[in-house]
Amino acid sequence: MNINMELIDELKRLKKEHRAVILAHNYQVAEVQDAADYVGDSFELSRIAAKTDADVIVFCGVKFMAESAKILSPKKTVLLPVKEAGCPLADMADVITLRKMKEKHPDAAVVTYVNSSASIKAESDICCTSSNAVKVVNSLKEDKVLFLPDKNLGRYVASHTDKEVIVWNGYCPTHNVINVDDVKKIKVTHPTSLILIHPECQPEVLKMADYIGSTAGIIKYAKESKSRSFVIGTEEGLIHHLKLENPSKEFFPLHEQFICPNMKKTTLEKLVGALEKMEFEVKIPEEIRIMAYNALEKMLKV
Repeated sequence: MNINMELIDELKRLKKEHRAVILAHNYQVAEVQDAADYVGDSFELSRIAAKTDADVIVFCGVKFMAESAKILSPKKTVLLPVKEAGCPLADMADVITLRKMKEKHPDAAVVTYVNSSASIKAESDICCTSSNAVKVVNSLKEDKVLFLPDKNLGRYVASHTDKEVIVWNGYCPTHNVINVDDVKKIKVTHPTSLILIHPECQPEVLKMADYIGSTAGIIKYAKESKSRSFVIGTEEGLIHHLKLENPSKEFFPLHEQFICPNMKKTTLEKLVGALEKMEFEVKIPEEIRIMAYNALEKMLKV
């Protein structure tokens, strides 16, 4: 990879000028990950940014991630380098339908995956991440749960709780497309590799995994495992992070096209441009922000 040192130098200058911190999700392109101050899971990055003394947060990810950063850091300016970087999964949940579901199931606690809009979080009782979803659901006093927006993560949670889980019919297009045949093929080409899969994949795919976990969970498992070879069942951007942390180990994507097009929209040029022009700023109405914050805060107390 050819590194544009002029852009890197300009980014350093702009960061200093605006007192900015750069966050990059694990699924971002390699050059953006390398240019960031912090790389990781979406919500953990927001928590890190909230603790910094930065005035500006530049979130290299998708819209709901930048919104989460704003929810936790209302006095900081939050920028999303690419205005069009959205999340189809988050877009599958809308407030009107959720309110109707809440009326239909008044005795159910609304548990919302952080891969959702601020407006949906504001309508929820509590939020969860892919790593703590089971723990969050099992911590609730209610016997019935409405889980949204990811049906695959919801089904995974349902298999690890005695509660009744009503699953929203949403999914991540990147993870949901992977099927059993894909796993069978990779087992043939890499028979000795351990298969690590994200719970946003379909249930029948998860059954074939050696380990199921969030991106942070996959990173931790790969680092601690004695195995030297792994097949990674999530967006291919994570492999860059894994290789940096484990140079003596091998990592292979479960599928060649395990790519989120929205995550790949952010480039080094667009990152620099965002700080040059101070765009695109993420704003959330304060009433919605407070309600969403309360749902996230309840999760953190679990």
